[in-house]
Amino acid sequence: MTTSATVPATPGTTATAGTGKLAMLGGRRAVPRDLRIAPWPQVTEEDRQAVLDALDSGRFTTASAGEQEIPGLEQEWAAFTGTRHAVAVSNGTAAISLALGALGIEPGDEVIVPALSFIATAAAPLHLMAVPVFVDIDPRTYNMTAAAVEAAITPRTRAIVVVHLHGLPVDMDEIGAVARRHGIPVVEDAAQAHGAEYRGRKVGSIGAINTFSLNVSKNLATCGEGGLITTDDERLATRALMLRQFGELIPGRGERSYVSHLLGWNNKPSALQAAFTRSQLARFPAEAAQRDTNVRALLDRVAALPGFLAPGAPEDRTHAWHILRFRVDPAAFGLDDHLAGPLRATVQRALRAEGVPAAPYQLMPLPAQKVFREKRGLGGYPWALPGVPERPFREEDFPVTHRVIDDSFALQKAHLHPGAGPLLQRYADAFEKVWEHRDTLAGVAASLPYTHPWEQAAGIAATEWDTAFGTGTTEGTGA
Repeated sequence: MTTSATVPATPGTTATAGTGKLAMLGGRRAVPRDLRIAPWPQVTEEDRQAVLDALDSGRFTTASAGEQEIPGLEQEWAAFTGTRHAVAVSNGTAAISLALGALGIEPGDEVIVPALSFIATAAAPLHLMAVPVFVDIDPRTYNMTAAAVEAAITPRTRAIVVVHLHGLPVDMDEIGAVARRHGIPVVEDAAQAHGAEYRGRKVGSIGAINTFSLNVSKNLATCGEGGLITTDDERLATRALMLRQFGELIPGRGERSYVSHLLGWNNKPSALQAAFTRSQLARFPAEAAQRDTNVRALLDRVAALPGFLAPGAPEDRTHAWHILRFRVDPAAFGLDDHLAGPLRATVQRALRAEGVPAAPYQLMPLPAQKVFREKRGLGGYPWALPGVPERPFREEDFPVTHRVIDDSFALQKAHLHPGAGPLLQRYADAFEKVWEHRDTLAGVAASLPYTHPWEQAAGIAATEWDTAFGTGTTEGTGA
């Protein structure tokens, strides 16, 4: 097993990373301190000029007659995804809420969501007073499965929100077949999966109505917050447009009527942010291709180490590589299975000492979040509505999600820049160095006092609340 890799030299570094003693035990880091993570998103002169041009136009939102950046982004994103319609909105969470609203989701309706995702996936239905119903995930793809979805369907189910987690598409054919059998629309939450493909189709073009985030951290970003909705259904697109701006029907030309036909939101995007994203989109395919090359070179080396399960993609789909999640294998380290969590914590610490920004992604399953577990919605609603069944949180209902959270860590943002290839090769050096010292790390893990991430999160939550509102206040009311 090789324990070093030759990479292009960077000023202040050598071309080959050293091995030897672990950095956490006083050795030299595998990743030199002056080999830094490049800022993301990458901001070019073209991006700056695009924003300045939009600023000089004097037209900043969809309410400005003749504004061109927002419809321009919508047309270009529809063309990129292969859909008939795209609607730009203020952020990715709003995109999910508006998509569900366009489908006619009402209070008390059930919306199936995965147990592992960012909280926005489940908070968006709650904003409509719909009930999020959580399903467990697949241990390899980290996405919801068709079997789990089918088991969760009830007569109250009105939508299925699939999340292409970390950039890997869900098995849309299998879940689509379940959805069609029950007459339930599918919404793709593609916030982390810009440009990924499933069996030759771009994500965001397969569900009834679909959503993206343009948050500054995403593969396709804006200079702040933004979101996109895609659909082939003209009626759904029109409803999403109405919900974006107070339920109004905004004419392409002529005077605005100010008539609200539906209860809508004010989720208009900014023309400056649309201009920034359009400029980013122009080079997005080339950057995504380079990212794919860089990430695969890292993963090929990590996959050769028996102690790590590196992310991958089935042959029928591509991966956007928004987040890279790695699991540890206790058996490969000579440990019993119950030490998976302590091993992950030990390996994570060792990698961070070597200069790899390994960190958890989500400390608890979504259904364990207080807002869902303790029904902190709108005064206890929607769960207090007549006919809504009790679904108390039980850890045993989500064994895969808990296990994945316990035995995995993630890399975020560091790999997104197309120039990150040399840095990722040093990360591979660090993985190999950690594996070389597996016996030492196994010994540390076996004696490590350990608290599960979701238990840590509960303590963090209590401390944060007490700091903000004072010990003894009633959570959820501020009393």
